Amino acid sequence: MGELSNLFEAREVRPASEIGKSLAPRFGQGVGMEAYPSSLTSAPGGIALLARDGLTKNLLIVAPEEAVPGWVGDFHGRRTVATIEGRRFVILISELSHENALALRADFPYTSPRTFGLKTSAGLGDRLGVGTPGHIRAVRGTGIVPFLAQQSIREMTRTHRSATEVMDDATWGVFQEGWAQGYGSDADHLKTAADIDATAAAGFTMFTIDPGDHVDNSADSASAGDLEAKVEDLDWSGLEASLKSLKRAYVKDIILADGIRIAANEEMFMRAAVKYGAAVAHTAAMYRHLVSKMGRKPFELEMSVDETQTPTSTFEHYFVAKELKRLGVKWVSLAPRFIGDFEKGIDYKGDLKTFEKSFAEHMAVVKKLGPYKISIHSGSDKFSIYPIIARLAEGYVHVKTAGTSYLEALRTLADVDPALFREILDFAFARYDTDKRSYHVSADIDKVRRSKDLRDDELASVLDINDGRQLLHVTFGSVLTTKKEGAYLFRERLLRALRINEDKYYDVLRKHLGRHVAPFVAR
Repeated sequence: MGELSNLFEAREVRPASEIGKSLAPRFGQGVGMEAYPSSLTSAPGGIALLARDGLTKNLLIVAPEEAVPGWVGDFHGRRTVATIEGRRFVILISELSHENALALRADFPYTSPRTFGLKTSAGLGDRLGVGTPGHIRAVRGTGIVPFLAQQSIREMTRTHRSATEVMDDATWGVFQEGWAQGYGSDADHLKTAADIDATAAAGFTMFTIDPGDHVDNSADSASAGDLEAKVEDLDWSGLEASLKSLKRAYVKDIILADGIRIAANEEMFMRAAVKYGAAVAHTAAMYRHLVSKMGRKPFELEMSVDETQTPTSTFEHYFVAKELKRLGVKWVSLAPRFIGDFEKGIDYKGDLKTFEKSFAEHMAVVKKLGPYKISIHSGSDKFSIYPIIARLAEGYVHVKTAGTSYLEALRTLADVDPALFREILDFAFARYDTDKRSYHVSADIDKVRRSKDLRDDELASVLDINDGRQLLHVTFGSVLTTKKEGAYLFRERLLRALRINEDKYYDVLRKHLGRHVAPFVAR
């Protein structure tokens, strides 16, 4: 009885001790549900925990019947009374609704995302909304900060999810695991002020600006005449500068960190200005809109040019960072377009020694103009270059993954529901040519065996080859949103299979994402 009483004597919100968590099943049983022990959290005068009724998860708020604290009224649900160890408790059974997620983030602050500055971090995007506990298990004990609510506008559109749903799903996953070490949230690849408004309203704390539509990819090969015309047409008012002033600032010898030197000539400057000038101006405008939108709320900014056609040179990185700095933009991370191929869902394609030399030069820019973190987009499964990045970045790194968690969901599905996996694989073959158009992939799907040629125990092998991974990766939107006679063709069945087998899915994620973060753990 003593430990039970201690749960209700907390003066602040805190996840329960291991002894306290051992009492969670009793509260679940009190309402005929199965409790998640890790979720049990004490608050002044009451406790909260997650419990499962079949496949439906509920938030349980528990307080002594004689003294229900006021904060319980922040949550919506139905009240019941249960007697546990001879003591009567009011139990509020609440749905995992948006309103209750808002109340949880307000009353249980550890479930809200926050900013983390320059700490080494990993973006663990969850396109299905059920993988957060597995992501947490992958980073637990590593010191790596997880960004658990991470989704681009494009991904949200393709999965029929809103920014609010992405945030709420992460919130409930954090609560389920009792993860009180903090987490970040990344509104990824934002292109417009409206994108900022929607994600800021949902509670995101990091905003990744994608000015890719404003990058002039022709600058690398433009003739001298075209280059001169293009530079004259730049938005000089948006850059708050003149051609003359910028030329004076950049056409000279530039000494970076670690003794790296750039002998910048006029042609290099002109190509960099044409390629990235409008992108810099757009990023500055988006940053200022974000500042006005967020007011006093803390936030972080990332600038990304990774989805452009040509690599970002060392000098171009220097130009972009120095111009952002001159325009008063404050950012925590920057994602260049690296040399080599960062294709979706597979390892790096390119010469490792060449990548290492180039990455070292990018880090020299960071040391000269930062510090800030280098952000690795399309970072899923780039196992061959993680050791290089970890060694050279010295902790100033943010690695983004998203699609790999969806692929690991399919790996789980191949084991627990082979028939459904076969349907999805067949469907992916039919959709690939259409869905690949907006992705950087090179799969030859003729090398992937058809479902009819695979035994059940061979299905997951499709995910062990690059062509199969990309086939299934780029078709995720179609798989999750295609409907037949008004109902989703695959979505609900896939989610149901993962919910029934959630611990198996979490373990698959823990192992796979654990391989991603392990090289970046400080030693």
